[in-house]
Amino acid sequence: MNIIYLHSHDTGRYLQPYGHAVPAPNLQRLAEEGVLFRKAFNAAPTCSPSRACLLTGQNAHGCGQLGLANRDFFLQHPERHLANFLRGHGYRTALCGFQHLVLDTRTLGYEWIAEVNPPGSGSARGTTAAAVEFINQAHDRPFFLTVGYFETHREFPEPTEEEDERYTLPPAPLPDTPQTRYDMASYKRMAKILDDQVGAVLEALEQAGLAEDTLFIYTTDHGLAFPAMKCTLTDHGMGVALIVRGPHGFGGGKVVDGMISQIDIYPTLCELLGVEPPEWLEGRSVLPLVAGTADEINEEIFAEVTYHAAYEPKRAVRTQRWKYIRRFDRWPTTTLPNIDDGPSKQYLLENGLAGRTVHQEALYDLVYDPNEACNLVNDPAYAEPLAEMRRRLWSWMERTDDPLLRGPVPAAEGSYVDSADETNPDAERAAVLQWRDRERLDMRQG
Repeated sequence: MNIIYLHSHDTGRYLQPYGHAVPAPNLQRLAEEGVLFRKAFNAAPTCSPSRACLLTGQNAHGCGQLGLANRDFFLQHPERHLANFLRGHGYRTALCGFQHLVLDTRTLGYEWIAEVNPPGSGSARGTTAAAVEFINQAHDRPFFLTVGYFETHREFPEPTEEEDERYTLPPAPLPDTPQTRYDMASYKRMAKILDDQVGAVLEALEQAGLAEDTLFIYTTDHGLAFPAMKCTLTDHGMGVALIVRGPHGFGGGKVVDGMISQIDIYPTLCELLGVEPPEWLEGRSVLPLVAGTADEINEEIFAEVTYHAAYEPKRAVRTQRWKYIRRFDRWPTTTLPNIDDGPSKQYLLENGLAGRTVHQEALYDLVYDPNEACNLVNDPAYAEPLAEMRRRLWSWMERTDDPLLRGPVPAAEGSYVDSADETNPDAERAAVLQWRDRERLDMRQG
């Protein structure tokens, strides 16, 4: 069985197969022929950490990817990368396009590398051409091909008449304004570019006669590059598209509602291939969900942010009913550098975004508040679920030896980060929360 892992940048679930008015006919066809996971989540809603978690089967602090590779935070355990693992089990491994984890791609285990430079907007056709070239080669053993697109990362192209901003709805966390409609129309234009490339790769696979024996995995790293989405621990940041088509039950237009994390992909592949999973894996195989023998494989999933453009340490635990988020710094307002620039951000800045306070702790009821807009932390009626979610998060942090338990997490040596307040480049970062014995006891008892 061949494996293709095709990933996009900053796409979330804002695509046609998830019911959004963002045309993506090739991904729609993939979903109708495969399995669509409605509740798939990343383990870290920021670019490099998200990919690192998926490709090592670990949380971000476990695999050592706490920030962005383009800011010199690099994967600390490249030997655990899925390409290295599969290569050790007889696979031919190849990379086309974006990897965003290490400086030296060769350490990840890829034998055939066609990185497209620069890996930015406009590189999509080059990435696709390289992928098609590899697919059309003679293969004497199964292959693992990674196809990484910069799309749908900012900056977005100008929308065309086809993406008419007058009839475009902004994403859920944002108000409906001319600026946000234009921004979303631009995103839709880039999503079309992405979908066209996905279609070309799928066509090449079919033309080569390899489609039936290839597990095709499409996903993305995190939510859209809009305010209140990317780099947040609400579902707007954690929620990702995941569509898988191929043998062993991944077909027929199935829809799975069970809650999964991207760290579950690695152990799933191990089970499919009948190989012993490495000891560091934290996830679970999704095959019971696909086979219909289980409704859930995870009672809880976790996600984290430590560094993006700026330091913003926070952790989250999610169940089907509840989301609990806790921040671990004392910065009182929105961390502006961690929001990508664009028309939507500019509109919010003009309406007081810089001074917006943030919750140090939040609890959301996902049944009655799916947009996570009503924080229940201070409502005594929710003391019991709050205590339970605190306990779940604390137990996970201890179990995985989260460095936040020892206080502020220093940046990687040689890396660079922004001040939390981009409106004042000389401002000092506010004092980071130090967890003293009293606070630990409060968390355990809370």
